[in-house]
Amino acid sequence: MSATMAFAELHSLVAKLESDIAAGPIVPSVAPHEIRRHLAARYDFTRPLDLDEVGADVEAMLRTWQVHVTHPRYFGLFNPSVTLASVVADTLVALFNPQLATWRTSPAANEIERHTLAWLMGKFGFPSTALASFTSGGAEANLSAVVVALTRAFPEYGEDGLRALAATPTVYLSGEAHHSFSKIAHVTGLGRRAIRTVTTDRHLRMDVGDLARRVAEDRRAGCAPFMVVGTAGTTAAGVIDPLPELAQFCRSEGLWFHVDAAWGGAAIISPRLRGHLAGIEAADSITCDAHKWFSVPMGAGMFFCRHPDAVGRAFRVETSYMPGKTPGPTHDPYTTSIQWSRRFIGLKLFLALAEHGEAGYVEMIEHQTRMGDVLRLALQRAGWRIVNSSPLPLVCFTREGLDTAGFLAALYQRQIAWM
Repeated sequence: MSATMAFAELHSLVAKLESDIAAGPIVPSVAPHEIRRHLAARYDFTRPLDLDEVGADVEAMLRTWQVHVTHPRYFGLFNPSVTLASVVADTLVALFNPQLATWRTSPAANEIERHTLAWLMGKFGFPSTALASFTSGGAEANLSAVVVALTRAFPEYGEDGLRALAATPTVYLSGEAHHSFSKIAHVTGLGRRAIRTVTTDRHLRMDVGDLARRVAEDRRAGCAPFMVVGTAGTTAAGVIDPLPELAQFCRSEGLWFHVDAAWGGAAIISPRLRGHLAGIEAADSITCDAHKWFSVPMGAGMFFCRHPDAVGRAFRVETSYMPGKTPGPTHDPYTTSIQWSRRFIGLKLFLALAEHGEAGYVEMIEHQTRMGDVLRLALQRAGWRIVNSSPLPLVCFTREGLDTAGFLAALYQRQIAWM
């Protein structure tokens, strides 16, 4: 079968799946023991099974026992719908299985990723000398930021770890920030108590005045503040922290400024929305997820850093069993990122951008933003109260006396929507 015929068949399969899911239930009604009983009865792995039969069974399980994030009435979180480009991309990656640890082993794949990341890096206002890498998701990108920031702030950290530091390093973020940072504090050895939760204003944006107070207090107490995390599109409310003010504060205080733009970062390509991300160009590092508003399958995070020297110090490694560095302006991803052996993550974003173009993405993002505005207005007219303030299409609403748990249970039971 030719590649053209195979892609046409994939297109047909994607279209049929979209139609089937849209006509079916959104939320599964299943208990863990039901799935475990099904698996135990069929798969003890003592004998080979027909692949077609197993594939059909797995497809049935996924259709029946899953919250369908590709359903048109799935409203809970920014998870993508299936697109032909992304299915083709993951199929090609599985077929060729490129190893992206070094440039020499996968020149084409590495250059495709570099080209794609450079496009978005330019949109964020980063210099061409900055470094970027695809990650498994936003949590890995945020972890990368903390490790690189620690390495730059404390030169002894790389060789001797936190035990070599005279003072306790501290990180500052709002209570609306992503909770991956709590896990990151544990993983890096900072400890969860090193996370300082800054208060927010009435719009749930980080209060820069309280940030300044907390930093000053910690310094007087002998701590070593080194990093501030601003969020561009919080998970729960779509809030964008005051990035210009945070950037200025970090610059004046000598602190690393990281912007977690995991889902809001895509707004940078929209003429209507990019002004809301003003200040992101002054960040030391940025997290952005392609598997959110760029609508490619999970996982596809991205980490951007304007300090290539710090990235190199954080992730450098030398070993005789890896190919030597290719001469010229290239770098081996295993020496500039957390991962070693790595999947060709960036192809799905590259193919989607190539298929739809920047204009296609702008149209989608701005259409969804308008739909958010329509929903906001309709809810207000129907007597609901909007409890968040965001230019992004995330609407939080309630009404007096609402039994939230009961409301959601009824919603799921009637298969109206998932939120």
